Amino acid sequence: MQSCEISADSTDDPLSSGLRRKRQPRIVVIGAGLAGLSAAKALLESGFTDVTILEATDRIGGRVQSVKLGHATFELGATWIHGSHGNPVYHLAEDNGLLEETTDGERSVGRISLYSKNGVAYHLTNNGQRIPKDVVEEFSDLYNEVYNLTQEFFQRGKPVNAESQNSVGVFTRDVVRKRVKADPDDTEAVKRLKLAMIQQYLKVESCESSSHSMDEVSLSEFGEWTEIPGAHHIIPCGFIKIVEILARSIPESVIQLRKPVKCIHWNQSVSKEIERVADHNSDLPEEDKGSDVFIECEDCEFIPADHVIVTVSLGVLKKRHESMFHPRLPEEKVMAIEKLGINTTDKIFLEFEEPFWSSECNSIQFVWEDEAESESLTYPEELWYKKICSFDVLYPPERYGHVLSGWICGEEALIMEKCDDETVAETCTEMLRKFTGNPNIPKPRRILRSSWGSNPNFRGSYSYTQVGSSGADVEKLAKPLPYAESSKTTPMQVMFSGEATHRKYYSTTHGAVLSGQREAAHLIEMYQDLLQ
Repeated sequence: MQSCEISADSTDDPLSSGLRRKRQPRIVVIGAGLAGLSAAKALLESGFTDVTILEATDRIGGRVQSVKLGHATFELGATWIHGSHGNPVYHLAEDNGLLEETTDGERSVGRISLYSKNGVAYHLTNNGQRIPKDVVEEFSDLYNEVYNLTQEFFQRGKPVNAESQNSVGVFTRDVVRKRVKADPDDTEAVKRLKLAMIQQYLKVESCESSSHSMDEVSLSEFGEWTEIPGAHHIIPCGFIKIVEILARSIPESVIQLRKPVKCIHWNQSVSKEIERVADHNSDLPEEDKGSDVFIECEDCEFIPADHVIVTVSLGVLKKRHESMFHPRLPEEKVMAIEKLGINTTDKIFLEFEEPFWSSECNSIQFVWEDEAESESLTYPEELWYKKICSFDVLYPPERYGHVLSGWICGEEALIMEKCDDETVAETCTEMLRKFTGNPNIPKPRRILRSSWGSNPNFRGSYSYTQVGSSGADVEKLAKPLPYAESSKTTPMQVMFSGEATHRKYYSTTHGAVLSGQREAAHLIEMYQDLLQ
């Protein structure tokens, strides 16, 4: 790694190199999603006056994207508030009268969310048959029992045996299969249906985890993700309202849209490149030329800063960390970025003139009978649609119309993103005809879908603990630079926030908000004398 110069006025006191100036510290937040807005809001409310948010896209919200079609609002990104007790997103929504409960708190299951507390899921086979409700309930009880076992490896420190390959998917498939096959009360036909349901449940789980397959999710770490108690909620007028509430107290001049960042030059890397930067900015004040951090934007502007809070997704860090930071990130942080997992979970909204499903149906679950003995959940490119696990019924129809919300994840989601709307609508219609046994289902009159995987500003939906990673890697990802123990320069020049940096609440909106507040709190503590 390149050695870093220390400015001439530095002493052993890390705040001596410019941060005892009378001026306020310059803080730049990269990304105007929930984490970035939460950080900026907390900083401004605490008295910081020199805060700038740089957002690559033309909107705020990040992975919150509410789209209004007619009178209804559809969520391409974050949809549910998971739990209520101590959840900052819940409290923001509750305080502003935005909530609608979709599950009963006492029976809330963290990984399964619905648009309605009412109705029942229809598990349909590719032969056009509905699996009897009692069979579904029996299997669901068994699956949930095994799911609870997957939590115990972390929560109780149980050792992971070699057969499971430390994989949630491998462990779950193996244990459930053995129990199904050993059940003396089931016929062979019922056993085969239950064996096929394993893969369907694992597809749902993969969409919830935003992994390509549950085989890639670490069994030993799976139980560290923490569910906040309480019911799940949606926001009928759009999750974007949470974003707007956070942004309400942030002056418009603070947020710069369409301002993608090319490179973060940190740790006083006053090399020839930074000297060229100073020359390039001829109107740069003399005191700025020795700044600890320069943010180089794609439009060639260089912005000096004392601290930068990086809130980009783990997917962007995986793709760009080598070119995005100068000097390059420490090996420990690079390893954490590479070990942790992120993949794509996409939604496919289909709007129909009339419902072809019954009024009690709240979701359609696709069970492929030929997958009873399957090991892999990876399909040839032309069979990408087999990864669609289900379609939820949006409720109530008075609000949404007659709309289904489909779920697909992993590499197959990326293939779906490459297809045009006509192809996806036609493919989904054929699937629905096949599984319902109704050849007369019309094509939807409208389709809307997400594309988080191929979007270069996100490169995925949210993070998970991949096999080989642990909560310690989340901590390493969140650790600010330069490392305090190895530097006499200004601490916390480059800080990291976002859902992937929260050890217990990764993948969630509340994890993103809390991570932004966490980084702001570090700076508030550092400058408490200045802010008084």
